Amino acid sequence: METVMQTSDLVAERQRIIREALWSEWDPIGVGHVPEAHGEYDTYAPSIYNLVVGDKHRDEIVDYLWWLETEQIGMPGDREGVERFADRLLKLRADFAKPR
Repeated sequence: METVMQTSDLVAERQRIIREALWSEWDPIGVGHVPEAHGEYDTYAPSIYNLVVGDKHRDEIVDYLWWLETEQIGMPGDREGVERFADRLLKLRADFAKPR
């Protein structure tokens, strides 16, 4: 019999999905192709998860990603890339809302 995933397991799974998207789709420092560096963005996953599940507006997600990319990480920034990734996160929000 299938059981409902525990809340902590569900949060961990969703943060894992976000972490994978960070290095495979956002990756402002270009380390996504280096398996040893996949933990580079791990500390950002909980904050981004909270933005996604907290129903934050797209602009707030874009602003946070832009801040991460340009201020926290110190890259020149790719605004269009940040906006595309914010849209990807909004699709994840829709996926997360689907019953399991």
